[in-house]
Amino acid sequence: MGNVRPLNYSKYGISKNRFWELYFWCLQYGEWREELKYKTDTVKSVRIASMPSSHSPVDVTQQLAIRRVMLEQNCKLIEQTAIETDADIYKYILKAVTEKEITYEYLRMIMEIPCSHNTYYDRRRKFYWLLDKRKN
Repeated sequence: MGNVRPLNYSKYGISKNRFWELYFWCLQYGEWREELKYKTDTVKSVRIASMPSSHSPVDVTQQLAIRRVMLEQNCKLIEQTAIETDADIYKYILKAVTEKEITYEYLRMIMEIPCSHNTYYDRRRKFYWLLDKRKN
């Protein structure tokens, strides 16, 4: 988990376990984006069985639609929270909270983040604080 540390509970009111829940939830963002990009088809091979099934029919199209709506909502929640945190540096915040091992040094040297170390870490903490409020 690198340099990631939970937020100060007395300042932000987020327990260590809740922080890690939010942290790992955000790390799924890339998986969700990939699933939304590539999993769009419900066509499956025909299931052949010697005996008819007693299970009720499953509407795979409906299941896929429900899954895609949930994934879209999750992604939008993370994106909107990053924008609300700081509209000027939201793309850096989004990258940092959705990918492992993204440090301020990486953001500064590779992505040229336009803020100081202190400002960045303050906004990242604010992101998790806002996300906690939005997910409650």
